[in-house]
Amino acid sequence: MMDREGPRRRPDRRTVMYQKWRSLLFLHWEVAAEEVARLLPAGLELDLYEGKAYVGLVPFAMKGVRPVGLPAVPGLSNFHETNVRTYVHVGGKDPGVWFFSLDAANPLAVEIARGLFHLPYYRARMSLTRGLASDGRREVAYWSERRDSRGAAAGCAIECRVSAGEPVSAVPGSVDFFLLERYLLYTSYQDRLWRGQVHHTPYPVQSAEIVGLEETMVGASGISRANLDPLVHYAEGVDVEIFWLERVC
Repeated sequence: MMDREGPRRRPDRRTVMYQKWRSLLFLHWEVAAEEVARLLPAGLELDLYEGKAYVGLVPFAMKGVRPVGLPAVPGLSNFHETNVRTYVHVGGKDPGVWFFSLDAANPLAVEIARGLFHLPYYRARMSLTRGLASDGRREVAYWSERRDSRGAAAGCAIECRVSAGEPVSAVPGSVDFFLLERYLLYTSYQDRLWRGQVHHTPYPVQSAEIVGLEETMVGASGISRANLDPLVHYAEGVDVEIFWLERVC
């Protein structure tokens, strides 16, 4: 059985960056495994939950992004991001994330992430607004429009209402845990596979209701999805440590 809790342990290595992830919305759709598998680089296999493959769309806010030893910089350290992802493993171990795209509303951060972490970041215009519905529930609205010729045109407009219940951590073995509790990421560079790691406390998960959803980002990644309601999770935020990439093969 694959060890899905081991990656949550903090690695015995030097942290290189700190980030705060806030107002995270996780949308997931079941997709055809064979369609997604053909988009993966050699060495990676799709990670399935009860035989099902998933693609995720995750908008959120980045706060306090800074390298170790340097302070956060106003205008540079806070920005919005949206990623499209699926779930993978290497030879039955080390379950993690494969990103098809990561859009960010910070041109400098996009170029740094592309250069240092070899991830498919794209420049975009974005907004994230928060408010209260008439019933007192929090409302969060996300908007993104890619402005980068290196990627296909793509964007999203999403509105959600967060449940009033207390946040809880995902239960190991559940689909929530499978989709959310991911601490490894993979990228391909110069025909080599690399693995990165992050560390944070478990997500404080709440349910949420989608009240508006338009998106072209999944399709722009080469993946078709059924026009069905997604699985929805919301997390107010976690503080994150980032570690350098390591070569896998």
